[in-house]
Amino acid sequence: MKEDWFKLENTDEIITPSLVVFPKRILHNIKLMIEIAGGTESLRPHIKTHKMSEIIKMQIDNGINKFKCATITEAELLAKSGAKDILLAIQPTGKNISRFISLIKIYPESIFSTIVDNEYSLNEINNRAIEEKISVSIWLDINNGMNRTGVEPNNEACSIFQKIASASNLNAKGLHVYDGHIRESDYSKRKQVCDNAFSHVLNLKKNIEKKGILVDKIVAGGTPTFPIHAKRENVEGSPGTSLLWDDRYGTAFEDLKFIHSAVLIGSIISKPSKDLICINLGHKSVASEMDFPRLSFLNLKNTEQIGHSEEHLVVKCNESDKYPVGMICYCIPSHICPTVPKFSKVLTVDEGEVIGEWKVSARDNMI
Repeated sequence: MKEDWFKLENTDEIITPSLVVFPKRILHNIKLMIEIAGGTESLRPHIKTHKMSEIIKMQIDNGINKFKCATITEAELLAKSGAKDILLAIQPTGKNISRFISLIKIYPESIFSTIVDNEYSLNEINNRAIEEKISVSIWLDINNGMNRTGVEPNNEACSIFQKIASASNLNAKGLHVYDGHIRESDYSKRKQVCDNAFSHVLNLKKNIEKKGILVDKIVAGGTPTFPIHAKRENVEGSPGTSLLWDDRYGTAFEDLKFIHSAVLIGSIISKPSKDLICINLGHKSVASEMDFPRLSFLNLKNTEQIGHSEEHLVVKCNESDKYPVGMICYCIPSHICPTVPKFSKVLTVDEGEVIGEWKVSARDNMI
């Protein structure tokens, strides 16, 4: 790959800030994802990072037919894009139960499923399914250390799974386990922590099956633990960040050979004092929930990010004389997932030329 792969030829025609993506590099990441998974059968990639129909279709064209998503809008986008098997990996509540059931009825060519982690929610979904005279596929969401959602893999979890399996209008699909808390940079340490946490999930599966109920599949992990779960039988891996990649994961996980395929483009808009540069990449353009640095510059050296507000990013740079006002800055976001939905569309680039644009279709609550 060329060192200056990210540079655009006609920057005078580019509005900044913009987010640009490189389809050939995305395709590289799709193929690597399939290679790590040993094929597409045990692959259920997450679309929360990109939220774009074009990328979904690229995956479908490469034989991927199972997907995971985080919102009703993402689920609808998947159905509209031709996805056959769609897992909504956030427990629907209130109005979202009705919206989810509507998708099942509107898009009969797609198979939808979702997660629950408590008896109240499974009863709510079952009651709505009875009203609509349909069956709803359910995964039991397991908390194996993330402490964000899910039920711990204990007797309560076993009981809830039994209730899913016995509910009149629910179909027990299996277990859903997200272990985003496992982020050890060293692969061997990450694998040890992952295996230890997952052992409790396997014990739960055994306990459920001792009661005569089959646990057909387990959906497990995100990007950091993807290569670990990829080696397990009857476990579907769900990488998401892998397709666009970002600086945080690229720096932390050297064993994962995905390449950056999304770049933020900004401009130097001011040099307010000696050794200070202001760039138009504020909170509205780049995810700001993390500490500095929130992005990595590809064509600025010796910088320190010191200030961030709605429209402005201020960096300290002892070589600021090299960088004039108006200069285009290319950056890799530290966290790409919440950066993408800050833009309604992305520009697509090939060989330094902007060749089109893709809509970030699932960035809003509704399509």
